[in-house]
Amino acid sequence: MNSSIVKAFEKAKIDKRPALLTYTVAGDYSKKKSLEILKAISNYVDICEIGFPHNTPIADGGQIQTSAYRAIKNGIKIWDVFDIVKKFKKDRNSKPVILMGYYNMIYQYGEISFLKKCKEVGVDGLIVVDLPWPENKKFASMCKKNSVSFVQLLSPTTSLERLKKIIKDSHDMIYYISMLSTTGGKLKVSSKEIMLNYKRIKKINPKKKCVIGFGITEKNISKLKSSDGLVVGSQISKEISMSLNNGQNPVTNVSNLVKKLKNKIL
Repeated sequence: MNSSIVKAFEKAKIDKRPALLTYTVAGDYSKKKSLEILKAISNYVDICEIGFPHNTPIADGGQIQTSAYRAIKNGIKIWDVFDIVKKFKKDRNSKPVILMGYYNMIYQYGEISFLKKCKEVGVDGLIVVDLPWPENKKFASMCKKNSVSFVQLLSPTTSLERLKKIIKDSHDMIYYISMLSTTGGKLKVSSKEIMLNYKRIKKINPKKKCVIGFGITEKNISKLKSSDGLVVGSQISKEISMSLNNGQNPVTNVSNLVKKLKNKIL
């Protein structure tokens, strides 16, 4: 449905590698630096996921929670997130942006108003962590009408019957949560097991693009590169924290990290 997201996967396929997606919390560690980080890593990233800072991010582990708390402490609001996207898209209009957040934010803002704002600033897709299928069908349809791709989530415990239905209702891509944990979780799941589950998903509909997220690190990213795409988030939050603690420049350090990750999947 959405040409920017589709084109990102097509380009990665031509390069014979998975698409690289990064997740950063908007406003971490300041609105200005957050935008600088996005622009720096966009040189190596195919799709940028940007998270709304939330005080109870149920899907996120300690590293991303820390990022969210830093952003909230700095006074980042929902309109600041939209402003970051707008400024990013001004220079990098072809780079897809997927916003990730929670439904209560959208509900409070107003679904129609939220989607209109997404379209206005150039948001390409949405991940709404606490709005699962089939409860999300109505809102997903609203997204499609506003040219915003709704990203469906799958997990290792999703039944085959449910997988088929969710995949059928998906838009430009599906997000496979690789393990039963929060982001950056320490639960040990082998790369082999992750790929077996991934192949089960792809077998249902090979044409649907599926990215793998949660637990993607420098250690296992190269073992998962036969997938359509890989999402890295907690490592970036950790790098920002370490940079701040060491009095270093997070923009440079995060950019170097993402460049290193990109090289591992080439």
